[in-house]
Amino acid sequence: MGLFSFFTKEHKEDLDKGLEKTKEGFFAKLTKAVAGKSKIDEEVLDNLEEALISSDVGLQTTIKIIKRIEERAAKDKFVTTAEMNKLIKEEIERILAENKNEDQESFDTPAGVKPYVIMVVGVNGVGKTTTIGKLSHQFKKAGKKVLLGAADTFRAAAIDQLEVWAKRADVGIVKSQMNADPASVAFQAVERGVAVAADVVIIDTAGRLHNRIDLMNELTKIRRVMQKVVPDAPHEVLLVLDGSTGQNAVEQAKQFTAATQVTALAITKLDGTAKGGVVLGISDQFNIPVKYIGVGEQIDKLQVFNKKLFVESLFKGA
Repeated sequence: MGLFSFFTKEHKEDLDKGLEKTKEGFFAKLTKAVAGKSKIDEEVLDNLEEALISSDVGLQTTIKIIKRIEERAAKDKFVTTAEMNKLIKEEIERILAENKNEDQESFDTPAGVKPYVIMVVGVNGVGKTTTIGKLSHQFKKAGKKVLLGAADTFRAAAIDQLEVWAKRADVGIVKSQMNADPASVAFQAVERGVAVAADVVIIDTAGRLHNRIDLMNELTKIRRVMQKVVPDAPHEVLLVLDGSTGQNAVEQAKQFTAATQVTALAITKLDGTAKGGVVLGISDQFNIPVKYIGVGEQIDKLQVFNKKLFVESLFKGA
């Protein structure tokens, strides 16, 4: 399936709309940075730095981008505004490419892996359960048999919410009572997934534990019991982060990457924020690929992350 056959006009419009607030803030500053300039000088770099930081790209990644632009500009000092925008765009895409971000084309799972087990982690309130629901919908739409495991047993509301999403997405769910052993629920979900020949099993986990040691122990236990059924489970550990929280999302990523091996990121709520640059900063700082982005509240507004289209949308009109 070709890139542009999966990413329909509607997909691209959703992405453009989802990044609207980020583009408004970023481009107001970017335009100011390069307006009337025929070369990239210190003033341009200072203004560009401000534009990147205010979009929550983060200091570390901003410094890296500025340094690279400065090095390239030194080789070709006199450029047009369009050429400056192209140079900046290329460096942002390059950062994403270096951090394992692949240009994904569809909601799919690796051939020969069944069930494909995804353990979803993240603090309460970031859109974790909602993301699981939307992900289930997209996998189901792609022809996959999906089963959910409600292993966030610390809150009755978490179990109830996941059940609502399971019904909405028309997928199966394995659940227990509040305060049941999360690892036991995860075990049962994977066991059921094997029994019913599910293509994908998605395990929800607790969003808040007392400290990092508790978190690490709980996630390690869940991983260990799932491996009794599927030896290489989980195949993916998906960390869900709220893009609208900017640098707070970076702090959450620090906690979860210290507690468990995170293999992919889902950045939610990009449509409601001007801090979309956090996608770039988090991916770069932790060297973990962004796999999914949320660009709207509706069930079909979760997209696979495609760095090429993301950067093109970010620079649309530049």
